[in-house]
Amino acid sequence: MARGWTWTYEGYEPEKERLREALCTLGNGYFATRGAAPETPAGGIHYPGTYVAGCYNRLTSSVQGRQVENEDMVNLPDWLPLRYRMHPAGARPGPWLTPDHEHLVDHRQSLDLRGGILTRRSVYEDGSGRRLTVEQERLVHMGDPHLAALHTVFTAEGWSGELEVESGIDGDVRNSGVARYRDLADRHLTGWETGTEPGSVVWLRCHTVESDIGIALAARTVASCGPERDGHHRAEPRQEPRAVHQTLLLPLAPGSDAVVDKTVGLHTTRDPAIGSPVRAAVASAGEAPVYDRLRSSHRRAWADLWQQVKLEVPGEPGRILRLHLFHVLQTLSPHTAELDVGVPARGLHGEAYRGHVFWDELFVLPFLNLHLPEVSRGLLDYRHRRLPAACAAAEAVGRTGAMYPWQSADEGREETQEVHLNPRSGRWLPDRSRLQHHVGSAVAYNVWQYCQATGDTEYLYSKGAEMLIQIARFWADSAEWDDGLERYRIRGVVGPDEYHDAYPDSDAPGLDDNTYTNVTAAWVLARAGELSRDLPASRYRQLLDRIRMDPAETDRWDDVSRKLYVPHHQGVISQFAGYGDLKELDWEAYRQRYGDIRRLDRILEAEGDTANRYQASKQADVLMLGYLFSPKELAGLFGRLGHTLDDEAWRSTVDYYVGRTSHGSTLSSLVHAWVLARVNRDEAWRYCEEALIGDVVDIQGGTTEEGIHLGAMAGTLDFVQRGMTGLETRDDALWLAPATLPQLSKFRMRLRFRRHWDVDLRLRAERLRIAVPDSERPGVRVRLDGSAYVVDPGTSRWLELPDDLSGGG
Repeated sequence: MARGWTWTYEGYEPEKERLREALCTLGNGYFATRGAAPETPAGGIHYPGTYVAGCYNRLTSSVQGRQVENEDMVNLPDWLPLRYRMHPAGARPGPWLTPDHEHLVDHRQSLDLRGGILTRRSVYEDGSGRRLTVEQERLVHMGDPHLAALHTVFTAEGWSGELEVESGIDGDVRNSGVARYRDLADRHLTGWETGTEPGSVVWLRCHTVESDIGIALAARTVASCGPERDGHHRAEPRQEPRAVHQTLLLPLAPGSDAVVDKTVGLHTTRDPAIGSPVRAAVASAGEAPVYDRLRSSHRRAWADLWQQVKLEVPGEPGRILRLHLFHVLQTLSPHTAELDVGVPARGLHGEAYRGHVFWDELFVLPFLNLHLPEVSRGLLDYRHRRLPAACAAAEAVGRTGAMYPWQSADEGREETQEVHLNPRSGRWLPDRSRLQHHVGSAVAYNVWQYCQATGDTEYLYSKGAEMLIQIARFWADSAEWDDGLERYRIRGVVGPDEYHDAYPDSDAPGLDDNTYTNVTAAWVLARAGELSRDLPASRYRQLLDRIRMDPAETDRWDDVSRKLYVPHHQGVISQFAGYGDLKELDWEAYRQRYGDIRRLDRILEAEGDTANRYQASKQADVLMLGYLFSPKELAGLFGRLGHTLDDEAWRSTVDYYVGRTSHGSTLSSLVHAWVLARVNRDEAWRYCEEALIGDVVDIQGGTTEEGIHLGAMAGTLDFVQRGMTGLETRDDALWLAPATLPQLSKFRMRLRFRRHWDVDLRLRAERLRIAVPDSERPGVRVRLDGSAYVVDPGTSRWLELPDDLSGGG
């Protein structure tokens, strides 16, 4: 249940606990901790997990007689443990209490989005009517990225005696949060040591097995009792080989309560400007302010952050969008800008996809560019630091330029597993998704969009140019001339669809001329050529020398960008060459037989069949082009390639694939909503609503509990920001072409556009208001329906929307 800025769960439902743990994760961009109950150890229905951005480790597993390497984002020692039990006077000690215990009579959990605080209230009652109420707040500090805290208040009713509280740090953890990975090696930590320090501080340190990252956590646990809160009750430490605990015995009686504050510091050897992680963690925990002050500074940091990312949408969609934004900010905060990390597809919320970086920044950066551009730049720097690895990967397959990996982690090498498990059939199958070379085009697109939104020519002419040009070189070298077609072709790839990784009955992996791959490659080549002409001469010469490039290569870029093959069939754009020759699938029969057919590929494989034989896609592929490019820009791209793409042809293509997509990815509904908003808005809301609730109700059936879908969450925010407004940032202007849905026809947002930090944009039915704060800077240039406007600093302007725009045409 959601109310305003609070996301609340009434009652305790064990079967939904892991989903709630993911959705109640708290983080600050440096690290995050799942919303697991501190009273319960890992295992069964609970899965506490703490993850530091960019902390990976590599292990080798034996799968079907072969050795398989996987690099995972590491589940770090658990700082949450805090359990308790009643010691009534004159009676034996009671059991350790958890939400799973039969004594639980009431339970409520609330996530305060405004302040970044998770609150839990549990009431226990034993067979003699003795009650214990436990109210707990949890935070992961947004101001100081190394701090976290638990504040717990215990109240007795109907009994007096003592309360035993045990607080600890558990280092005996594994990566076991994803069922289909459980046959693989999962012990990433080793070298445990524990210790104690004055001031009720205990610590645990260890390091990762292969990457040798040192990790240290320290906890200060103090308690106060009674109405006067007089004195602190010290915690007695107990050390174990892989854990450290503190035990407190607190007097408790009706009419008074006991308060236990646990403050935790977390550091790793990846942190800058520290010597020993243990010393740093002990100092963080031991010197941290008392809880009330810590809470206040944490809430102030969140308040500042919310001001930078203001997005107001009324009603239930607005509440869900606020939750999405909250989780985006917990994974990618201003702290992230200072780290060497990418965009983990499942956030810092779980272990699905092993914490790897795919292409999800394609859906994340467009939102961040206009709110937290320094974070976008930091994420692009992650790609630039791994450019040498991408160039080495291209060279290894005989190509020039840069071939970015489909799955990246710490080093920038290809981390895509060679086999994957179909949980429906229990079989391990070849994984060919590493052939999704279109990830390189996503990197180039993100560079270009960031620089257009921010006007950061310094980045464009340096790191941005190097990435974009090296990606263009790869595409130019990948294109093969076909005399019969008189076209260039790119063979042996996999498109965004992912269901199709080979032709039917072929042993050769990959497909030819995936349209999304070819058109985005043409775009990269055109932009790289344009950038090469715009670069200052001295910088261009330096770049050519550094990457050992012949200036004549740009002639080939231009030629390939105009002659790449785009297959068609039946009057629509083909997903790849030969797609129209595949069999049609009896969709209705499969829906009747299986109900949920989102993962149709697994269903078919379990039947001894393959999705490669059918015109059936997991997610948007050709239609992704309508997500990346405005209708005008997309028509221009096709025109450059020698094809006419008018409204009728695009509409036919959209209709064709809408009926042939199973939406096995949360990104698919988002893209379909985006595209249909301008083609068939009556259908668009259904997909938009599905994208909104995808993680809230776990629409994929058990995937959200393994980590939220960060790209889909950020994409829904961008759906309002750019999808509904048609917003483009180019030529130093805001270009607008609104195509609103009735359910999203009223909203307000603030943008950082180039030199202006606080541009206010409001949409009200058929009118658009732009307000620019007072400053010494020039006004904001706006283009709408062929007209040009300038909104001067300190002024606002209402613009009437033309009928064909506000109507979604």
